[in-house]
Amino acid sequence: MDAESLSRNPSQVSWISFSRHLILAYQSFGVVYGDLSTSPLYVYKNTFIGKLEKHQNPDAIFGAFSLIFWTLTLIPLIKYVLIVLSAADNGEGGTFALYSLLCRHAKLSLLPNQQAADEELSAYKCGQYPSSSPLKRFIEKHRKLRIALLTVVLVGACMVIGDGVLTPVISVTSSVSGLEAAHSNLAQGEVLVISCVILVGLFALQHVGTHRLAFAFAPIVLIWLVSIFFIGLYNTIHWNPKIISAISPHYIITFFKETGTDGWISLGGVLLSITGTEAMFADLGHFTAMSIRLAFITIVYPCLVVQYMGQAAFLSKNISSIPNSFYDSIPDPVFWPVFIIATLAAIVASQAIITATFSIIKQCHALGCFPRIKVVHTSKHIYGQIYIPEINWILMILTLAIAIGFQDTTLVGNAYGLACMTVMFITTFLMALVTMFVWQRSVFFAAAFLIFFWFIEGLYLSAAIFKIPQGGWISLLLSFIFLVVMFVWHYGTRRKYNFDLHNKVSLKWLLGLGPSLGIVRVPGIGLVYSELATGVPAIFSHFVTNLPAFHNVVVFVCMKSVPVPFVSPEERFLIGRICPRPYRMYRCIVRYGYKDIQRDDGNFEDILIQSIAEFIQMEAVDPQLSSSDSTSLDGRMAVISTRTAQSSSSLVVSAHDSTGSSNSIKSSKSLTLQSLQSAYVDENPQLLTHQVRFQLPSTPGLNPSVREELLDLIQAKEAGVAYIMGHSYVKARRSSSFLKKVIIDIGYSFLRKNCRGPSVALNIPHISLIEVGMIYYV
Repeated sequence: MDAESLSRNPSQVSWISFSRHLILAYQSFGVVYGDLSTSPLYVYKNTFIGKLEKHQNPDAIFGAFSLIFWTLTLIPLIKYVLIVLSAADNGEGGTFALYSLLCRHAKLSLLPNQQAADEELSAYKCGQYPSSSPLKRFIEKHRKLRIALLTVVLVGACMVIGDGVLTPVISVTSSVSGLEAAHSNLAQGEVLVISCVILVGLFALQHVGTHRLAFAFAPIVLIWLVSIFFIGLYNTIHWNPKIISAISPHYIITFFKETGTDGWISLGGVLLSITGTEAMFADLGHFTAMSIRLAFITIVYPCLVVQYMGQAAFLSKNISSIPNSFYDSIPDPVFWPVFIIATLAAIVASQAIITATFSIIKQCHALGCFPRIKVVHTSKHIYGQIYIPEINWILMILTLAIAIGFQDTTLVGNAYGLACMTVMFITTFLMALVTMFVWQRSVFFAAAFLIFFWFIEGLYLSAAIFKIPQGGWISLLLSFIFLVVMFVWHYGTRRKYNFDLHNKVSLKWLLGLGPSLGIVRVPGIGLVYSELATGVPAIFSHFVTNLPAFHNVVVFVCMKSVPVPFVSPEERFLIGRICPRPYRMYRCIVRYGYKDIQRDDGNFEDILIQSIAEFIQMEAVDPQLSSSDSTSLDGRMAVISTRTAQSSSSLVVSAHDSTGSSNSIKSSKSLTLQSLQSAYVDENPQLLTHQVRFQLPSTPGLNPSVREELLDLIQAKEAGVAYIMGHSYVKARRSSSFLKKVIIDIGYSFLRKNCRGPSVALNIPHISLIEVGMIYYV
């Protein structure tokens, strides 16, 4: 159906849009709601174990259900579904999305090498409004406040990582505990072994990617929700229909009057009913706000309310069943089918949070707050599904250690609740800032939002904090460990960047050397990698000083992150010139969003050459880009669309399956190096598919200087491409404090030695890599 016919029938357009939301809503069950929907397995048990044991009576159970109902209504339904989902960052959600929004609407970003050109990105400008809030100016003025804001965001990220460890433990262990209810003679150790086997299998299959099992996830959670709905409805009618009256907040007041301080402490168990709520916002990028709202309001919310109501009705007549409330409340004829579905749903819930943990760590790395890691894109069709091997096995070891060490879902639940509520507390704070700085609402509106939800969440958070000695400490310990890693890496990386910034090579010095730079210029292209977006890095002068030879064409490459979720291919490359035209020196800045994946497509060299060729022709016709050879130092840069560069007529591209250098062009590689490269290609035959050859187009009237420069570029590409990177050793100055020496010489050095090398993280071919050793005294 064409666009014209659709435009004539608006009702058909709305139906297609609605059907798309329905499909996405169906798919969201398997990704978003696995954790939230499995909470009935352990909520009542965790609520009534502890000091509330002496208040195990029907009135207390009615009050507990009333608390659960209003908690589900106020936080997931009103706060997240109606308000927070509206704060999407170009369709993306989560803590980093809120921070990204704030950084674009206020000068809060601490990312290095940011440029004015970044603000011209289409994603950057989306929804941007001017603001003159006094609070905004105050935060922008004080760097310590901006550091504190980033720290708050990272604490939230660390708590989500903690969820990635705790969710598999409590979900799988709680579901498998049904075996104890079915077979009272089954030892706890045997149940633990079964749980550990499932956990090991779960992490061992992560490398396959969730996309291969995604078609089964949504039906599992949907069947689970429908099952607990009818079980809850049956228990309500069969055991105690009067439980419906507990929806009234009056029962909450009665509950606290009777239980007092013990009731307040029990809130640490009640809050487990909303664990997984943050996933609705964090996974927004895979769906739409409308689809997530549709799924929650029509299916998830009613099913959970009826299930909690049914459990409360059952417990009001069977007080002794509180330790295993969910499985005891299941009618015998459907016990085993529900047990199987519960186990599968727990695995889905664990899978969703593990995938979210990979995504969070990838975003921390983009902010320069996490060591380099290997990111594997597990799906060619579903963008954003990634796998990080190192993190996967670390999570598995921590998960097994907690499962074996605690052997009690109550203790794990205390840690789990503290982590989840801390994330919600931080989200409320960031949402208040977004309300003022992004939505341009009044300070009073933002303060009302903050005070209302902080009061509610503060009650739950204080109860969770009270349970730190009873297992809550594990979430604090996990978050502290990851936060220390992030701080050490961020501190060391920024000190290294500042060293590069203050030790840049003077461009006037390069101009004084002349086009030859006072060294031998050999055929080929040298790609010099650096974090600097302006100037010439110190490794370049260090290289040519010790080895006075370099390639005919020099390109300074900077891979950097910008505070947007994704950068489109049309805007990814910034190309510019360094020094006058005869120097043949260029700069290329490659920009990525915090959720972008640097894929190993194998054609980076070809895209780079085409982009530079496009820039050379643009420069010839655009007077703003061209400049006098005598005055040019570090010229203006232009955005080069990779698609435009590939389809333009700057160069003629022909397929070429040979990896050897052209016979007609002199190569900078010796015969020995060429034979080594040939052997390398024999071991990696997939490289043959990435070879192309460039030729000058037969365009009449092409400027002679442009033709000469393009020919030099083609000949340099045929001669070979070398990647030059700094192999740095970062050390603290002798005059540094003892703490700084510990952070740099021990902590940062340890992380650098045990993380992925920059060449591996950037997918640089080993055969073409040249590393320049340098010592940084920071």
